[in-house]
Amino acid sequence: MSTPEHLRYSVTHQWARRESDGLVSVGITDHAQEQLGDVVFVQNPVPGSRVKQGEACGVVESVKAASDVYSPVSGEVVAVNEVLSDAPEQVNDDPYAAWMFRIRPENAAEMDNLLDAQAYQKVAEAEKN
Repeated sequence: MSTPEHLRYSVTHQWARRESDGLVSVGITDHAQEQLGDVVFVQNPVPGSRVKQGEACGVVESVKAASDVYSPVSGEVVAVNEVLSDAPEQVNDDPYAAWMFRIRPENAAEMDNLLDAQAYQKVAEAEKN
């Protein structure tokens, strides 16, 4: 299981990356895509919509199951990765490159509420057992 050190993580298996322009990119973790299996559909939130930290705002469907995607921070959705509409398998190929949506955070300090890589690995390992 890959867990890049430079990202932050939620207990609901989303990763968050603070971009140089202040936006936060969001995707699902390697652990999440492993649990789901082959991803066949990604439903992102609508650009312009407001989301709250911990709120379900998207869906990832696989051949095995559907899973909600939760926002790791509160703010406005400013962009979605349109490529995933036609190529959702990119989430399986490289979950950390296949960002799903970007948020302009209301409160950048919410990133501090998220887990670092080591803490997230403990959460993911506990689920496997």
